[in-house]
Amino acid sequence: MSKMTKRMINNKFKHSIWILLFSVFTLSTMAQKKAGHILRFNPDKTFKIAQFTDVHWDDNAPNCKETEATFKMVIETEKPDLILLTGDIVTYDPAKKGWLSIAKIMEGSGIPWAVLLGNHDDETELTREAIFRLLEPLPNFIGESGPENISGVGNYVLPIVSAASGSPGALIYCLDSHAYPKDKKLGNYDWIKFDQLEWYRGKSTKYTISNGGNPLPALAYFHIPIPEIEKAYGTKSTTGIKNESNGSSDINSGLLATFIDMKDVMGVFSGHDHENNYIGKVSEIALGYGQVTGSNAYGSFDRGSRIVELREGERAFNTWIRTGKGVFYQYNYPFGFSFETEANYLPAVAASTPKQGIRYSYFEGKIKSADELSAMKPQKQGTMAGISLKPKTSADDFGIEFSGLIKIPAKGIYRFYTYSDDGSKLYIDGQEVVNNDGSHSGKREDGIIALDEGFHSFKLLYFEDCMGESLELGFSSVKIPETILPDKLLYYQE
Repeated sequence: MSKMTKRMINNKFKHSIWILLFSVFTLSTMAQKKAGHILRFNPDKTFKIAQFTDVHWDDNAPNCKETEATFKMVIETEKPDLILLTGDIVTYDPAKKGWLSIAKIMEGSGIPWAVLLGNHDDETELTREAIFRLLEPLPNFIGESGPENISGVGNYVLPIVSAASGSPGALIYCLDSHAYPKDKKLGNYDWIKFDQLEWYRGKSTKYTISNGGNPLPALAYFHIPIPEIEKAYGTKSTTGIKNESNGSSDINSGLLATFIDMKDVMGVFSGHDHENNYIGKVSEIALGYGQVTGSNAYGSFDRGSRIVELREGERAFNTWIRTGKGVFYQYNYPFGFSFETEANYLPAVAASTPKQGIRYSYFEGKIKSADELSAMKPQKQGTMAGISLKPKTSADDFGIEFSGLIKIPAKGIYRFYTYSDDGSKLYIDGQEVVNNDGSHSGKREDGIIALDEGFHSFKLLYFEDCMGESLELGFSSVKIPETILPDKLLYYQE
């Protein structure tokens, strides 16, 4: 084959790839263009989403005025760039009249809006398909009924383009979580199907290719929560309230595992359970509830909305609950804690001529708790560059105490973690921050502490009982993505 022929083939291949990538973006923004809207990051590189969920609109009920007031309060105070209604929106007949009443409120805001359906929306005179046929021609509506060859109605992706370049900078996946399984022995609620997962994987792959092989930051919204949301409550990365059991499906179709595999989705938001509004991390993805919106819905929560604010170019977002009483449960991803900075900050300590590195004391003997190290005599002591198990001279039955100073780069709230096999404990300024003590296989524990900029006293205790040994110390803050603690932040004094 001649060089000229090879060059022609390569050029045709490259041309075909660019046509494919261009078509991905074109098709996925078709509905937005049809409505006259392209979702775009603001000049300050933010993009704000207001999630309204579980409205349960009844056009004959007088409390619709209260729900309308909630809509308008959130829209006027937050000024979102996108409104998402995430299921159980109009659940009483006349449903067509109800949907048009809500559409009138949304259109009056001038803000793009979209819908995904819940388990009650098609228990009215309108099917799921009919709801989208009614909504798709309306002004400012940018939702889609989605492909007909996969399960459900309302599976679509909304790209948010860069403020400067116009190319996609983030994605919002909307999925139909259906209603009820046909076989009641399989549980009370349905689940997202395998063909929907396959559709998502295809979309995610194409956007990743178009972004040079780097997954775009993404969020996912659907009505019925996935089973893993149960694990998100009660962890050290959780904020918000859980007042009722999770109404997820009994069947786990692997949606969270699929998100983990594709590496784009950062946060997943549902509705359905009116008395839950918490958010927490599971396998490094935030799983959260919206805030019940409709006055006609059950539950004692103040009516409102979950707000999510993305930042262009970052795998991060801030989120909070907005009600008529104010803002609650601020949360930052990936930090897994509030982005507010009100706290009792521990002051920095004086340090004269500190040296980089850390002191260590090495012990041997039968140890079952890190606390036992304080009563033991060290076999050797010294200094080293950072945290590691290099001082050990035994495979089992040893312990190490690391002590010195840690230099905090900026005032803030910090999350520290240890991953250890067996036990470990971290103290900063004499306060226990992480307790990962006891004989166990490798596991992680976290802790939060508020620190001023500068030097702080530091002590890390570790022991190995038997069969395998490991120790890792990491940290993060709102402005620092999670990382193994750099050696350059550790010091000691002569």
